[in-house]
Amino acid sequence: MPEQDLPAALQALQAAAWRASVARRLHRGAEQTLLQSIVDATVTLFDAEASSIALFEREPDRLEFRVAAGPQGQGAIGLSVAPTHGIVGYAFSSGQALALSDVATDPRFDRATAERTGYVPRSIAAVPLTDGQRTVGVLQVLDKRGSPTFSLRDMELLGVFAHQAAAAISATKVQRGISTMLRAVLVDMGGDAIGPDQVEALVTASTDRLDESDEAPFWRLVERVGALASLTDREIGLVADILDTVARHATRSAGRR
Repeated sequence: MPEQDLPAALQALQAAAWRASVARRLHRGAEQTLLQSIVDATVTLFDAEASSIALFEREPDRLEFRVAAGPQGQGAIGLSVAPTHGIVGYAFSSGQALALSDVATDPRFDRATAERTGYVPRSIAAVPLTDGQRTVGVLQVLDKRGSPTFSLRDMELLGVFAHQAAAAISATKVQRGISTMLRAVLVDMGGDAIGPDQVEALVTASTDRLDESDEAPFWRLVERVGALASLTDREIGLVADILDTVARHATRSAGRR
């Protein structure tokens, strides 16, 4: 790409990054809340000791336990394991669901990690979270109290929960890869004109500005939208009426220009 075209290309990339960052700000809390509600519901439905969701993260590649529920679940939050390690790693790397009634006899079981959580289960059901193109994480359930095993019907229900979790994760997957995308495109369009240090500096500067700029009016609007989660149904209805009025006024004003 000719050097004179770089500024315009960088502006286009920054515009794309801006939109992805806005999406992340809007969905970040919603994703966490939805994932937590899924493990909460899973524990209740199966009357289980624990349920957790581990998501795949890079640099380094790992499965990180983001949310957990149940009397024995909280110790898992924040732990990371290799994406091929243990039952959770097997479900992730193979893309296959599995249920074990006696984990101690299975060579894939990672007892050391279980002990780090403060609870060693007897039985486990694990289902990969797939967004249609790739596996992004794993949903696990530990120790049904009413049965020593997980039935086929149990695994079907877990598949439904896994689908909902994957949908929540998909809402933010563009932002998760935005820095990687920016680096790849900058290197591709810049060729020898942009060195690795310059690429890093450009990506860092762009994403820093996106995350810290509070001056743009639209950014303030994004923050206001994020606050809607705490409103009652009646308050949300009032906000919707106000937004409708503002939209109609803006449309009329644009038509008179």
